[in-house]
Amino acid sequence: MAPAAARSVAQAAEEIAGDGPSIAISLADRRLYLTGADGTTRSFPVAIGRPGVPIPLGDSTIMRKRRDPTWRPTANQRREKPSLPRAVPPGPNNPLGRFALDLGWAAIAIHGTNDPDSVGRQASGGCFRMLPADIETVFAAAEVGTPVRVVRGSLGEGMPKPTAIQSARTLPVAVKAMPQTAQQPPKPLAIPEPPPQPVPDPRCPTVTAPLRRMICDEPALALLDGRARGAQERFLAGIADPAARAAAAYDLIQEERRFHERIAALCWIRSGTEGDPDIAASARSCLTTALDRRLDDVSERIAALRGGARMAARP
Repeated sequence: MAPAAARSVAQAAEEIAGDGPSIAISLADRRLYLTGADGTTRSFPVAIGRPGVPIPLGDSTIMRKRRDPTWRPTANQRREKPSLPRAVPPGPNNPLGRFALDLGWAAIAIHGTNDPDSVGRQASGGCFRMLPADIETVFAAAEVGTPVRVVRGSLGEGMPKPTAIQSARTLPVAVKAMPQTAQQPPKPLAIPEPPPQPVPDPRCPTVTAPLRRMICDEPALALLDGRARGAQERFLAGIADPAARAAAAYDLIQEERRFHERIAALCWIRSGTEGDPDIAASARSCLTTALDRRLDDVSERIAALRGGARMAARP
């Protein structure tokens, strides 16, 4: 971390824990800062409460550690959404993920998630969500009684190491071929559409934000970004109705905005630090994973806008 950021976090850690381990969460940064007994600090992106959801501020402690927790919606959550089950057992559909650290505030915890894309955003019901690998690290380092401070403001402008987005891929399912008969000759294989030509970001000549600048300047990143952009433009060009085209364009613009919010949280890089080889390599790896995932997201979004029709090929 940069010296100014390290001093801010270290000051908060000293105030709440002296020389012991501590956790500080900044709502402005949307990051959790874990300070060890040796004074070293690591930072991780978190999801915070949705707009309008009360978020606790001040000091608390870790009251309980739960591995493979069961999620039980609160009474308010079930009133708002009666379809919610009374409990969700451990497993891939559990909103708490595999680890949970219960705090002193009622129904508030630091926990994992089954929705990694929500991390770094205002998306939770008041808890602090973390990526699966990150919560496992914090769970192992923190003990019951570890102090936790939640602040509204920023704890620094430093450059923590970016955390690579966990890219969830769906493995192909093997399909058993049906035997061919003389009466039913095999159908010719459909030739998939070629990938769309990459479309460069028209903002590249003037963009200054470090992450966007890196996407524009790195050929491999620009190619991934351009392929997603090309798929969107080809899809929009095929919509004849102007109103329908405008509505689809707005939907895709909003999806792109959410994508940039996610990479801003997960691949965080401070202006002026791009020249550091370690920082640049870490940010480049994070962006490569994010942009590769975005290709799939764009395909799924376009398929949904087409009314669920399957895409002939990945963009």
